[in-house]
Amino acid sequence: MKKLQQQLQQIDRKSYKGYKSIQGKYQFQNYELHVDYVQGDPFAAPSKIRLVIPKRFQAIEAEWLKTLRRQTYVEDHMARRVHQAILKEKTNIGGSGKSGMVAIDAPDQAILKRSAVSITSDKVTVCLSVGLPANGRRINGKEAQKLFFNALPSILNHSIFALNEKDLTEVTHLADQHDAIREKMKEENWIAFISNDSILPRKSGISSKPLQGAVPFKSPKENEVSFDIPHRKAPISGMAIKKGITLIVGGGFHGKSTILEALEQGVYEHIAGDGREYVLTDPSAVKIRAEDGRSISKVNISPFINDLPNGADTHTFSTENASGSTSQAANVMEALEAGASTLLIDEDTSATNFMIRDERMQQLVVKDKEPITPFVQKVKQLRDELDVSTVLVMGGSGDYFDIADQVIMMDQYVPVNVTEKARQIANENPVEWPEAAQTFGKWTDRQVVRDSIKKKLGHKAKVQAKGKHTIMLGREAIDLSLVEQIVDVSQTRMVANMLKYMAMHAPVKQDLTVPEWLDYFEEEVNKKGLSFTQKNQEEHPGDLAMPRRFELAAAINRLRQIKIN
Repeated sequence: MKKLQQQLQQIDRKSYKGYKSIQGKYQFQNYELHVDYVQGDPFAAPSKIRLVIPKRFQAIEAEWLKTLRRQTYVEDHMARRVHQAILKEKTNIGGSGKSGMVAIDAPDQAILKRSAVSITSDKVTVCLSVGLPANGRRINGKEAQKLFFNALPSILNHSIFALNEKDLTEVTHLADQHDAIREKMKEENWIAFISNDSILPRKSGISSKPLQGAVPFKSPKENEVSFDIPHRKAPISGMAIKKGITLIVGGGFHGKSTILEALEQGVYEHIAGDGREYVLTDPSAVKIRAEDGRSISKVNISPFINDLPNGADTHTFSTENASGSTSQAANVMEALEAGASTLLIDEDTSATNFMIRDERMQQLVVKDKEPITPFVQKVKQLRDELDVSTVLVMGGSGDYFDIADQVIMMDQYVPVNVTEKARQIANENPVEWPEAAQTFGKWTDRQVVRDSIKKKLGHKAKVQAKGKHTIMLGREAIDLSLVEQIVDVSQTRMVANMLKYMAMHAPVKQDLTVPEWLDYFEEEVNKKGLSFTQKNQEEHPGDLAMPRRFELAAAINRLRQIKIN
């Protein structure tokens, strides 16, 4: 502590690069300060520090950490408390550039495994970004002392050292409830559960907060289930969506897409008060859409598309500029390759010719002239052969009535089960489909040539996330803007780290297939944590959160000119 004070006094008013001398470890009264990275300029990316609190100074009970989910929720809660303390911190630190800035990778509504706060058997580690104070490009040692000796201790005193036992108990109870609901979903073969009184709409297109005054969700009687979960006196009730083919219909603006968006976000758990804290979806559910212009590398899209006029082989299909139908077919096949067990599809973001082909069009364009087998002819095979469920939002076509296991109609934001009526309509107006393949077909587990990624990195081997939807791999931009289940920029940063590690450092002797890479990365995170890609795994790893295997696969699949065997 005194050593740091002396160093800051010695380098006061010197060149900003003098801050490099403070890198290292310092002992404070009840925590250790680790300065891992020092910014080179007051206007550059901030410095990285860790505050390490030994077990003897913690107020954390073993009971709060007895399951992996409980630990993740407690770490998430602590990161939120630190963020709140930072926002309330009154220490006024002046200077140029980012002087005096203190930030933590603050969670949004979803609860993710992240690097901001980590708990082990002997310590709690808080990872922060700080702006080291400067006047112009000269060190402001006095303001730096205020940062290290006033602001940071105050932040800890109002967060980690002031944890509320009642709040932590509620957080761990929510973790237990989510575990119980997910276990019930497995037992009953449900792909989703939406609790009654959930608030599904969001405040705006750029906010994940709940919409005030929204109509609370109420399950149709035919789909309503009730069951007991821990730490709750009354059973929880809501709508269960069973495995199979579920159709969500209704007029425009009645809430069809809103319910699908809630389902696609339900692969993650949400904090209490979000409105979707009891909306849970099969964690292997993937949103599928058309994505004109994306690249495709040797994907077997033959279950949907064959006999292209240009003679392209659809068993190993590649293009730098996919159409709506070929991109959606590739998105389905890539999701299956990655292990998806549920597909979520909205007609508004789908290619029409991929989804349906009505009788009149069949009469005009005969089967021999149409290379596309629409999804409506393949969805039953997905269900029956591969045990893959599908949830479809459809407002403009009744072709799926014939094959849907259940049909839910949204009527002024209220779901109504209209399965019997839809079947009656289908029986009265039967649709004749052209003959299709008797089986769904297969996907190919594609082998990624690592050197083709390594070459893209250039001599600097630079990979960087630019916001939530772009990764710069060398000079190439990987566009993830239509990968809709990335919810946090910290997930994108972790995907970027994984891609670099995959190309440069992964200790594997041969090129792996895409599923093998996904398994490998999941195992590494489970064994070593999110910092496993770092040379020094003890240092601040950056602001990272765990992505799903499907979003990592999406990034690999959108690399242009990647070599695939």
